[in-house]
Amino acid sequence: MIFSARTVKMPETGRKGVNAMTTELKILRRESAQSEAYRQSFIFETEDENAAVSTALTALNARDDLKDKDGKPAKPIRWECSCLQKKCGACAMVINGSPRLACDSKLKELGSVVTVEPLRKFPVVADLIVDRKVMFDSLREMSVWLKSELTPDENTQDIAYEASGCLQCGCCLDVCPNFYAGGKFVGMAGGVPVSRLIEQLPKDEKSEILKEYRKRVYEGCGKSLACRKICPAGLDIEKLLVNSNAASVWKSLFWRKK
Repeated sequence: MIFSARTVKMPETGRKGVNAMTTELKILRRESAQSEAYRQSFIFETEDENAAVSTALTALNARDDLKDKDGKPAKPIRWECSCLQKKCGACAMVINGSPRLACDSKLKELGSVVTVEPLRKFPVVADLIVDRKVMFDSLREMSVWLKSELTPDENTQDIAYEASGCLQCGCCLDVCPNFYAGGKFVGMAGGVPVSRLIEQLPKDEKSEILKEYRKRVYEGCGKSLACRKICPAGLDIEKLLVNSNAASVWKSLFWRKK
């Protein structure tokens, strides 16, 4: 869901009082991909201790007459979301310098001034919306899907289950020093889905996906593991990476012998 304006009127979650929390959101905005970026600050007040960045953005856009911190009229803030329950990854953005999900970023933990920017490794469409098409295109190019129904192997289903939690949010790519849009290296946004497939496919069907993994992930990864701490889903990236690398290396040795 893309928010260019709110169609449902929602009151702000709190009212001014002794327990009110006031937050200044400094948002990096851009009218379009061709426009120059500029910063605009907004004041959000709430008594909801669980209010997140997504709460603030929703409430700001619900105002009949949105004004910035200086009282100047402002256009609705464009951003993306879907579930708002840390399940879809659509609301990924850079918050206080780190890529995070807006729905999982509690204002009380971020301080009184919060900077909000779009993800940095993808083309900006407008405001906080970026084009993550390159990430999904790479999955299609690598054919990361099952071609028939399979019964999970009990010995490897823990790896497959772990990998299935990937949100495809792009946060891992935002901090990866080796990833850039349009490059061959697809990062763990491609590596995690492949690691799931490796554990599900029969042995005689693994060759092609392992070749893709080696070309698009293994050979480009610098092992900085910046993705390990940033994953909003809390995936054990290192375990998945080690498992897939091992499969790729052993398969590569087999190919050389043939």
